[in-house]
Amino acid sequence: MTHSPPVLSARDVAKTFTLHLQGSLQLPVLQGVSFDVPAGRCVVLGGDSGAGKSTIMKMVYGSYLTDSGSILLAHREGLLDLATAPPRQVLAARRESMGYVSQFLRAVPRVPAIDVVAEPLLDNGASRSQAREQAGALLSRLSIPERLWELPPATFSGGEQQRVNIARGFATFTPLLLLDEPTASLDARNRGVVIEMIRERLSAGTGMLAICHDAQVRQAVADHIVDVAGFAPPREEAP
Repeated sequence: MTHSPPVLSARDVAKTFTLHLQGSLQLPVLQGVSFDVPAGRCVVLGGDSGAGKSTIMKMVYGSYLTDSGSILLAHREGLLDLATAPPRQVLAARRESMGYVSQFLRAVPRVPAIDVVAEPLLDNGASRSQAREQAGALLSRLSIPERLWELPPATFSGGEQQRVNIARGFATFTPLLLLDEPTASLDARNRGVVIEMIRERLSAGTGMLAICHDAQVRQAVADHIVDVAGFAPPREEAP
């Protein structure tokens, strides 16, 4: 049996936070973070709240710097080390090779929902009409009524905003898709739709790295669970 090459490979990644309001106290939070995300597989970061799951996700996305180690992403027929890449290359990777569904929608105020979803498609060369057509299909699938498409998502409920967020994250096909609690604000019907969308994208070869506290969703989509607690630095003994 042949295994798909990883679209993401983390090796020996470490992270320490500096607490500037406490005399620049150094707080090690993760060490030795190592895992692979193969094409067409969903890897879920597991562990209790505060274990470091979101920190790992943010290091992969480039929001947090790493102290050491490598985070290799399949990008432009090669590999890009997100741990050391300059900001311009990280931004290019986000456009071309790495989708992201976060817990919260970060959209420019007053931009219509359909244009929020269409933006990644426009960034990758689609015409405005093509982008808006595809965006509308995704919004329809996620039960956002057409009468809301031209309104800014800031006026929507939390669940509607999250569905716009999901539509935007699934608008383009990328080697890697990051999912941070994608179904947290959704009802059962839309949770089922998102599970279908995840499975379809996995079948198309996208690799996924997810944080998912919903046991039903995790059981439905996870191929492998990484126990983040295993990457905790050893605690210093009190004197």
